[in-house]
Amino acid sequence: MELGSAWKTITGVHQGDQGILQVSRREFIWKTGVLALGVGLGSNATALADEVKAGQPHAAKLGWQVSVQHYTYRRFPLFEALGKAAAVGLRHIEVRSNLKLDSNRPGVNADENMPDDARKELKARLADTGLSIPSVFADFTGDPDQAKRLFEFWKEFGAEIIVAEPLGELIGVLEELCEEHAMRLALHNHQKGQSRYWSPEIVLEVCANHSERIGACADGGQWARSGLDPVECLRQLQGRIITFHLKDVLKKGDLNSRNTVIGEGQADCANTLKELKRLGYQGLITIDFEHDTPALQEDMARNVAFVEEQARQLLAQ
Repeated sequence: MELGSAWKTITGVHQGDQGILQVSRREFIWKTGVLALGVGLGSNATALADEVKAGQPHAAKLGWQVSVQHYTYRRFPLFEALGKAAAVGLRHIEVRSNLKLDSNRPGVNADENMPDDARKELKARLADTGLSIPSVFADFTGDPDQAKRLFEFWKEFGAEIIVAEPLGELIGVLEELCEEHAMRLALHNHQKGQSRYWSPEIVLEVCANHSERIGACADGGQWARSGLDPVECLRQLQGRIITFHLKDVLKKGDLNSRNTVIGEGQADCANTLKELKRLGYQGLITIDFEHDTPALQEDMARNVAFVEEQARQLLAQ
């Protein structure tokens, strides 16, 4: 569908109409994204558009902020990924700092080295799409000065959580920066063999001598890949869960298992969300969907719908 046709369909304004219906730029971007997604899904268009428009009210009642990990849209620079996220009804994104910012700035990543003009444009695009950046998945070089610049930069964008897998000797420096900037550090568990934080026991050991500003970015799908029980892992980390990554995998215990649409794999996602509610968790539920195909937006719409449906069921219990 051409943009002009999309505008007419959304607003009902055609040439010769009496009067002009005013639609903000943010609303137009959001609605065109929903419409384009709906067109791509054919007969499911109306139902999907209604779901997207509704957002995630049941998740919100549980205190959950549904977000998406930037890596989900890794083939798109961040400026384009924002529109993709908004089109499936999301209002939050977790930026991945080693990914590209803008197709017109090929040498610029979404990190603390961003030039001033790009910073201003990122703020404008966030305002246009209605998205926020509550968390960032960042890389630390081991240089305390780089860490300081990273915290200062993302604090400017309103981020409250830095997700990372830092070297152990840097934790003390990062804890001081968390205190200084009123932020938190969430240690992420990539799968066994890829992450020093792959098991809850290791995360708890690292956190033991630090404040509650240091905790876990609990990733259920990565635990499942490592052969761990995501529900039991959450129980072990009670009181130290800062943020949660939701993903599903085709086969538990397979380190090479790919993602699948949430709820269709073996990461026990429904019971994982149920356990988060039992633990009284309130915070980010970040969809971390790694399976990139031409049907990515349709898959993401299903992922978002899964979270909202599980929240609805949990509220009804």
